[in-house]
Amino acid sequence: MDFTELKKAVEEAELVDAHAHNIVALDSTFPFISCFCEANGDALSYAPHSLSFKRNLKDVAELYGSEKTLDAVEAHRRVAGLQAISSRCFQAARISALLIDDGLKLDKMHDIDWHKNFAPVVGRILRIEFLAEQILNQELPSGSSWTLDVFSETFIFGLKSIAAYRSGLEININVTRKDVEEGLSEVIKAGKPVRISNKSFIDYIFTRSLEVALLFDLPVQIHTGFGDKDLDLRLSNPLHLRAVLEDKRFSKSRIVLLHASYPFSKEASYLASVYSQVYLDFGLAIPKLSVHGMVSSLKELLELAPIKKVMFSTDGYAVPETFYLGAKKAREVVYSVLCDACADGDLSIPEAIEAAKDIFSQNAIQFYKIDHAVKSSGSENSVSSKFVKVKSNDSENDVSLVRVFWSDASGQQRCRVVPAKRFNDVVTKNGIGLTFACMGMTSFTDGPADETNLTGVGEIRLMPDLSTKWRIPWVEQEEMVLADMHLKPGEAWEYCPREALRRVSKILKDEFNLEMNAGFENEFFLLKSILRDGKEEWVPFDSTPYCSPSAYDAASPLFHEVVAAFQSLNITVEQLHAESGKGQFEMALGHTACLLAADNLIYTREVIRAIARKHGLLATFMPKYALDEIGSGAHVHLSLWQNGKNVFMESGGSSQHGMSKVGEEFMAGVLSHLPAILAFTAPIPNSYDRIQPNTWSGAYKCWGKENREAPLRTACPPGIQAGLVSNFEIKSFDGCANPHLGLAAILSAGIDGLRRHLCLPEPMDTNPSSLDGELQRLPKSLSESLEALKEDDLFKDLIGEKLLVAIKGVRKAEIDYYTKHKDAYKQLIYRY
Repeated sequence: MDFTELKKAVEEAELVDAHAHNIVALDSTFPFISCFCEANGDALSYAPHSLSFKRNLKDVAELYGSEKTLDAVEAHRRVAGLQAISSRCFQAARISALLIDDGLKLDKMHDIDWHKNFAPVVGRILRIEFLAEQILNQELPSGSSWTLDVFSETFIFGLKSIAAYRSGLEININVTRKDVEEGLSEVIKAGKPVRISNKSFIDYIFTRSLEVALLFDLPVQIHTGFGDKDLDLRLSNPLHLRAVLEDKRFSKSRIVLLHASYPFSKEASYLASVYSQVYLDFGLAIPKLSVHGMVSSLKELLELAPIKKVMFSTDGYAVPETFYLGAKKAREVVYSVLCDACADGDLSIPEAIEAAKDIFSQNAIQFYKIDHAVKSSGSENSVSSKFVKVKSNDSENDVSLVRVFWSDASGQQRCRVVPAKRFNDVVTKNGIGLTFACMGMTSFTDGPADETNLTGVGEIRLMPDLSTKWRIPWVEQEEMVLADMHLKPGEAWEYCPREALRRVSKILKDEFNLEMNAGFENEFFLLKSILRDGKEEWVPFDSTPYCSPSAYDAASPLFHEVVAAFQSLNITVEQLHAESGKGQFEMALGHTACLLAADNLIYTREVIRAIARKHGLLATFMPKYALDEIGSGAHVHLSLWQNGKNVFMESGGSSQHGMSKVGEEFMAGVLSHLPAILAFTAPIPNSYDRIQPNTWSGAYKCWGKENREAPLRTACPPGIQAGLVSNFEIKSFDGCANPHLGLAAILSAGIDGLRRHLCLPEPMDTNPSSLDGELQRLPKSLSESLEALKEDDLFKDLIGEKLLVAIKGVRKAEIDYYTKHKDAYKQLIYRY
């Protein structure tokens, strides 16, 4: 038989991926190897020895053109960036619609809107148990408590159940109110965060969800069969659902059993054949099983189940490769099974071609009513009978220019602008040429400093990290992206600040299985232009005091635009307020992985400056724009994380300082090396006009608990148990610092503290300036911090000797110039 037409139909069939999960950032705590199996913990170490791992690794390596090793694939992912690999995987998978169950909580996962870069139609599947937990975690008004009636009025019923994970599929459809109320009481008494595991309460949620889903004509997905070890496989057999399926209330429901119900595929096939409301989805079984297992499982589903009731979804999650692998193997398996069906005489080739289209898209379109949903929303992204080409940020037709950003050793942000077509065709592969001198420039001139060992001889490549590419919120038809510095594509330049932070972060991860999170507080002045004696002069935007409502009112049109821009860039704003200086404001960002936090800080400064310009103002982050004014800092809050958990806190409550031994050692290392760290975080002479006693900037070498005069302050924000600290703050960080280099220096010091098991001295519980002479003063000038850096051998190995030479050369040039030109600092408002 000639299967040419069948093969073509399978390969070209659009895929409606109706059960998937969010993708996470490359620097998340999710291990890439986990995409190959359901194991976790110690069991994950055996994953490389499974049949599916060996096959899937080879498939991914072939897609990327890399060597067929896990290290080579991971190296390619780091260099290419998330945006590029996601685009490649989704295009290869030919996914035209994506429905995401975002109830699977992952570290640093992207929201649903972000996925619209890669699929024409993106929708949401609500996980009902997770939604119920979110509701119960909410605070009720004072004097109120959770009752069954209050809960039922609030609950928004969803489209997926994981009852199989919690209490099993033997649902009691007639659970009594008394049992449900007792179950709810048990759940509430267990405390927050709420995790629902009481069977009576789960059965109630499940049954009520089916009723409301039926009322609104919504389909319901049910997890069946295998999963991770939290699941009791015996209770996930779909035959347990017979009482639900026999109930007349649910005879018109639309229920899809997920994951081929493996290893209960025959049981699922039977249910689909005798109950009109039952459909089947064989995602997860593909590609997690061996080839024989995938083929046999699908054949078992088709033994009794009508083809019109069988569909495929990738069950992709966390990494884009899972979507690609699922789609690739599904096409191979479906083709193999349909060929056998034709050879056995079960199907003709035209019937097999129709079956392929049904399994990959048409059944899901009808089951989830995707055509209707798309047309109702007025979206142009309809799912047609032909494959819809995926659009991404890399191919948007209305983008005309792309700004490629980097930050140099002096902390200045710079960019090159290229036409979008050239960016897509050339720059993403080959980068942009840039002189070696770029990392030797100072804040006062665009040329390399003498002692940096960097000149105009030699060229690097600015390689865009596509995971950082965003539409520019304040200007139309432009995008922006951060760049890494490479000697040639794929080979990092040792002077690259982002690579330095990656390198030190990897040491922390490899040696201690820790990751550092960071969150910045950004202080800045808004200045307006006036003419005085015929000359332009910049003066404060207003003269209101700290936390003045009037100041915010005056600037609120600007801040509405700023906050909206941050939302479009996925940057979390925690709060903003007017600061003590005239025209000064502060904006605090949420904490995230340190590389992303540094990237976000660069975009934060750019957003605020750009939108201020739109309003005819100048925003400056320089430490002391006027010597008689209060200074501006970029205080950074730091915490340590392990497997998604903050381990800076002392969980057992035995620490006298409220922090774990790991947290204390790390912080002690930072305190020990703080004088040298200042050469990175307070990088210009003007920085030291800010770091003065009694200005909340941290002028003495000490630490304190909620002591804002200490340079290192432990914090216990709302929601943290009294006596424990969730993070510590460094106040000696300002808006002229390159954030990647500053965090790399702090990380290096913390690593040294962990290696040497350093201890903190007693905390300072008074104003350090009252003990002047008894406490060591932190460097009073850039000269002193540079001298401290020269005497500190720690950073040579961790930051890199050549980069360290360049930094020292830039700092020395800054000292020499501003010593000779006393008023030159006034020009820094245009650079920072």
